Amino acid sequence: MQKVKVIPAIDIMDNKVVRLVKGDPKNKTIYSTDPIKTAKRWESAGADMLHVVDLDATLSLGSNLQIIERIAEETSIPIEVAGGLRTEEIIENVLDFAPKVVLGTMAFKNKKILQRVSKKFGKDRIVISTDQLNGTIVVSGWKENTGVDLIRGIEEFVNLGFSEFLITSVDRDGTLKGPDLDSLRKACNIKGAQVIASGGISKLQDTVEVKNIGVSGVILGKALYDEKITIEEVKTIA
Repeated sequence: MQKVKVIPAIDIMDNKVVRLVKGDPKNKTIYSTDPIKTAKRWESAGADMLHVVDLDATLSLGSNLQIIERIAEETSIPIEVAGGLRTEEIIENVLDFAPKVVLGTMAFKNKKILQRVSKKFGKDRIVISTDQLNGTIVVSGWKENTGVDLIRGIEEFVNLGFSEFLITSVDRDGTLKGPDLDSLRKACNIKGAQVIASGGISKLQDTVEVKNIGVSGVILGKALYDEKITIEEVKTIA
């Protein structure tokens, strides 16, 4: 069985590390006022990669790209950058300092830019974000329903040559209610799709279950920050 990448999330809002419940900025907890220190902490704990999200950009409230670039400079593990990457210029700027970008809204709304960027940098540097609610993909900070079925959406991108997908189950994100194993299982069964699981992980057993389904990576958020789980523990089973 393949090794599963252990990927802590660093969600940044107003230069602080926060966690939102179901993406709601009114329902947030601040965990740190120093994102770089947080990144170094997870790196030293043995994280394989960091999932860094610019929540202000996602919600069209501003940008934290300067601090995200510093995280990339001051840590030695790879980072993937997500949140509000909706123009060709911003995507190219981020790919100048980060190994990977996570594209959701732009991937679904502007295939031309997606194809141009992937031709220039390589499809292996793009993770397609398929945030889903009740089996349907949502975009624009989870505010807009695309009407596209999760599995059909992933299959479409596999046919375009993309292979890495981040699946966040919106109704479980930040809730500690456990991952959406059914959706993840279906996605992992798609030939050519590598799936990163996000949303709802609450305990070590959850990571065991997603590993057994066949995910390539698991994102740790609230459970990690609330100390219900440690990177070291997850590494022992991953």
